[in-house]
Amino acid sequence: MSSWPRVPLGDLVVEERPQRSESDVLVWNLNLDQIEPDTGRVLERVRIPQFDLGPSTYPFAAGTVLYSKLRPYLNKVVVADEPGFATTELVPLRCMPQKAVPSYIAYFLRSAEFLSFANTVVAGAKMPRMVMSEFWKYQVPLPPIHEQRRIAAILDKADALRTKRREALVQLDRLAQSIFLEMFGDPSANPKGWERRRLDELVVEGDSINYGVVQPGEDVENGVPLVRVSDLVAGEVQHDALKRIAPQVELAYQRSRLKGDEILVSCVGSVGVVALASQRERGFNIARAVARIRIGERADREFIAAQLGTRAVQRYFTQELRTVSQPTLNIKQICETQLICPPLELQREFAHRVRAVREVKARLAESESQTKALFQSVQHRAFHEAL
Repeated sequence: MSSWPRVPLGDLVVEERPQRSESDVLVWNLNLDQIEPDTGRVLERVRIPQFDLGPSTYPFAAGTVLYSKLRPYLNKVVVADEPGFATTELVPLRCMPQKAVPSYIAYFLRSAEFLSFANTVVAGAKMPRMVMSEFWKYQVPLPPIHEQRRIAAILDKADALRTKRREALVQLDRLAQSIFLEMFGDPSANPKGWERRRLDELVVEGDSINYGVVQPGEDVENGVPLVRVSDLVAGEVQHDALKRIAPQVELAYQRSRLKGDEILVSCVGSVGVVALASQRERGFNIARAVARIRIGERADREFIAAQLGTRAVQRYFTQELRTVSQPTLNIKQICETQLICPPLELQREFAHRVRAVREVKARLAESESQTKALFQSVQHRAFHEAL
C-alpha cells in the first residue's frame, strides 16, 4: 500500500477564464438542474443565444471541472467536454496540466471522503453553500500525472458499468408503461372504449384521498418514519433517507398513517410522482406534500398506479396545478382524475405481468447496488493506495 502526497485544491488550479463577448451565436448554458448527482452526467444540454445569458453566468473552457457550491450534499460535479457558460453557483477549476488531470479531480470531488467534508463546511440554513475558503484549502491525494490518468481510466470503466445498470432499470420502467398501452391504449383517447370513472369512486368504501402531516423539523430518534416526496423513487418508497417524527405528532394525524396497501402521489414541487406503499411501510406516516389513495375492490391497485403514471394523467396533473410558492396539486383535483376502467380480470392480468417485470427489476437493482458498492470501493482505493 502506498499513500499519495496531499496538496491543497487551490494549488492545483489556475485563475483563467475565457473572455465574454455579446453575440447571437448559440452557446451551451449549464445550470445545476442539468447535472445528475453523484455521476456528473449532463442530463440536458441547453443552448441559447449568447446575448440572452443572464448576468449571473460566466464562460468556461472545455476541460474545466465545475463544482456545485450550492447544496454540496447533492454532489454535482462535471467535467466540461466543450466550452460554454455556467451559473455562478458552479465553481470552475482549471487544472494546471503539469499537476492535475481534470477527470481525476472530478472523481475525487465526488468521492465519499470529500462529500463528507463538504457537508461540514457550509453556510446558510435554507440554501447551504460551500465555504469556499475551506474548499480551496482541502488537501487532495495527488499521485503523478501518469498515475492520475490511469486511475481516471479505471474509474471511467467502473462508472460505465454503473451507467449500463441504471439504463437497464430505466428500460424496465418503460416496459411497464408499454405493456399498459399495448393492453389498454392511451387513456386520453380511450381507443378501446373502456368505461371511465373518477379516481375517488374507486377508493375503499368509507375511506378518502388525503394529504399527510405537516412537515416537522428535526429528526426524532426512534420516531415514526415519515414518507416525503424525495422518498418516492422508481415506483416504491425508498428507506435510505426517511425522516422520523415524534409519536405524539403522528397521533394527531392518524388519518394519514399508512396501512401498506396505498398508492402515493406527490402533490407539491415535483408533482405526479407515483409509488406503491407495501407492508414494509405499514404504520409509517406521510408528509403534507404526499397524498395517499387506497383502492377498493372495483379496481386493481397496480393497474391504477400505472395509469396515474401515464402521460395522459400526468398532463392532466400539470394542467390542473395551482402555483403559490410551488406547483401544487390539491386533493379535489386528484379526486376528479378521470380513469379508464377495463374489466377487473384484465386489470389483474396487467398487474401479474408488471409484477414479473418488477421481479426482474429487483434482481437488477440488487446487482446495481453491488456495482455501486464496487465502484465506491475502487474509488476509495484509487485515492488512498496503488491500484
